[in-house]
Amino acid sequence: MLDPELLERITARRAELDELEDQLAKQLAEVPAERDELAVAVSPVRRELVLLPGLLVRRGA
Repeated sequence: MLDPELLERITARRAELDELEDQLAKQLAEVPAERDELAVAVSPVRRELVLLPGLLVRRGA
């Protein structure tokens, strides 16, 4: 027969793991949307970096 305290600890740990699984699944589901947002944000920065050398030459910097 299993110790009741041991069963309680196992049950509590399973509940913790279930909660952690839910949290991680939610975070993982957010990753593609955040990557898309970053791609959109990076595009103008890259464009500016490409244009910056030409702008500096024209300004005499």
